[in-house]
Amino acid sequence: MSKVIHKQRSKKSGLPPGSLVHIGEKKIGDIQITLIDYDDAHFEEKEIKSVDECFPFKDKSTVTWINIEGLHQIEILEKLGNFFGVHPLAQEDILNTDQRPKLEDFENNTFIVIKILSYNEKKNEIISEQVSIILGSNYVISFQEGIEGDVFEPVRERIRKHKGRIRQAGSDYLNYRLLDAIVDNYFIVLEKLGQNIELLEEELLDNPTTKTLQKIHHFKNEMIFLRKTVWPLREVVSILQRSESALVHEPTKIYLRDVYDHTIQVMDSIESIRDMLSGMLDIYLSTLNNKLNQVMKVLTIIATIFMPPTFIVGIYGMNFKYMPELDWRYGYPVVLLIMLTITVTMLIIFRKKKWI
Repeated sequence: MSKVIHKQRSKKSGLPPGSLVHIGEKKIGDIQITLIDYDDAHFEEKEIKSVDECFPFKDKSTVTWINIEGLHQIEILEKLGNFFGVHPLAQEDILNTDQRPKLEDFENNTFIVIKILSYNEKKNEIISEQVSIILGSNYVISFQEGIEGDVFEPVRERIRKHKGRIRQAGSDYLNYRLLDAIVDNYFIVLEKLGQNIELLEEELLDNPTTKTLQKIHHFKNEMIFLRKTVWPLREVVSILQRSESALVHEPTKIYLRDVYDHTIQVMDSIESIRDMLSGMLDIYLSTLNNKLNQVMKVLTIIATIFMPPTFIVGIYGMNFKYMPELDWRYGYPVVLLIMLTITVTMLIIFRKKKWI
C-alpha cells in the first residue's frame, strides 16, 4: 500500500464524524467474504455471496469468524456493521486505511486496528496493509484491504485440522491467534530486510558509490516507516492484555503477554537495524573522506616534488643579460642533473617516512 495515502484525506473534508468514505487503494473486483463457524465438535467454512448470510451466526453458541477482503463496497460494510453493532466511528476508521494501530472498547465489542506487513523483493520496500478486527462475545470480524496476500492461512489450517486449543476456546482466543500471526509475520519481514542490508554492507565495504548512499537512505526511510507502524502496537497489546472487558478472558491474557513480548523483540530488532544503518552511513562518509585524503595526498606529493625543479627553472627563466651559467657549456646538463637528484632524494625521503 502506498505510504503517501494521507494525501487522500481531503475526501473527508467538511463531512460529519462517522461519514463512511473509503480512503486507500481499492482492490480490483468484488469483495470476498469468508465465514468460519466452529466449536469443539462442529466446523463449517464457506464463502459468502450475500452479507445477509452472516446474520444468523450472530447469536449462535459457536465461534464465528467473518473475514472481509476489500473495503471499496461501503454499503456491505455499513450493512454488516450495523447488524453486529459496530460503532459508526469504528466503521469510519475501518474505511480510513491510514489509521495508526489502536484499540477502542465499545459497549458490545472491541475494535482493533493493526498493520500487516510484507516485503516486496523486486522493489526492496515494505508493503503495509491495514487490518481492522471487531471482537465480540462469540464472533470475530476482520476487515482486510486485500492487496498483498493473507497471513491468516495458518490460523485457518489450525481450525480446520483441530490443532491446539483454538476449537475449545472462545472468540478472544481467535483474536489472539490473528494478532499473533500478524506479529510473527513481522519477523519474516525483518529477516528479509536484514538480508538485504547485509548485502548492502558488503557493497559498502568493497566499493561504495552514490547508489550505495541512496540505498542507505532508502532503508533508513523504510525503518522509520516500520517503526511508526509497529511502535503503537505495543500499546494496543498491552491494553488488551490488561483489559477488564468481559470479552477477554483470563486464560487468553497469558497468551497476549507472549504477543507483547514478541512485539518488544520486533521493536528491539528495528532499533538495532536503525543503529546499523546509521553506522553504515558513518562508514560511507568516512570512506569518502579517506578517498579524498588519498587523492589530496598524491597531489600534494606530486606538487612538492615539482616545487624545487620549478624554482630552479624559474630562476633561469628570468632572462637577465648577465647570468654566467647561461654561457657555460655544461650549464644545461648540470641543471637537469641537479633537478633529477633533488627529485630522487625527495622520493627516497618520502618512502622512508612511509608517505608513499
